Amino acid sequence: MKNESEHLETLSEIRSLMERSSRFISLNGFAGVFAGTFALIGAYAAYEYLHLHFFQPNYYQYSVTTEGARNIQFYIFFLTDALLVLLASLGVATILTVRKARKKGLKLWDNTGKRLLYNMLIPLIGGGAFCLIMGYHGFPGLVAPATLLFYGLALINASKYTYNDIRYLGLIEVGVGLAAAIWIGYGLLFWAFGFGVMHIIYGIIMYYKYER
Repeated sequence: MKNESEHLETLSEIRSLMERSSRFISLNGFAGVFAGTFALIGAYAAYEYLHLHFFQPNYYQYSVTTEGARNIQFYIFFLTDALLVLLASLGVATILTVRKARKKGLKLWDNTGKRLLYNMLIPLIGGGAFCLIMGYHGFPGLVAPATLLFYGLALINASKYTYNDIRYLGLIEVGVGLAAAIWIGYGLLFWAFGFGVMHIIYGIIMYYKYER
């Protein structure tokens, strides 16, 4: 009985070592909660800025003035709003991830971490550039769906280097992005759900599943 227990313990240690070497396991669940909260704050700020009711469609109609000219203030606000949400989310995620890695004695910037980052950045950078181009050509209504789609693809692309749960979140984000592209007038609401609500739910699940 003792030998069997020792074998199981050895197998568990081997499995843990293999997981550490092949997957980035320093992601923090609370980072998702914070990211979702920041996204909801950003969406709320956008609704307040445009003086919209929460379920009012066609927010992007304010991208042009009553004279039909491009409303530069609209683009400046949304770009600033999105950047603030992104920077705040990345900042908190970095702090929490570094803290978790140190607590577990893991290397943060190893080959697995690099592969995770590279595979996630490729769709994100491409998607970000595509969204800027759409805004430049006057299609702001498609920016929210595109951000959700490319973000979902980035998560799916990077999921093989970290927890499998990331893949499911990515698939959900793609689905939300497609829905936002169909009901284009409610893109801001879908954006709040995809980046806000889903991140909070994901973060809570990750915390109770891997960190509690």
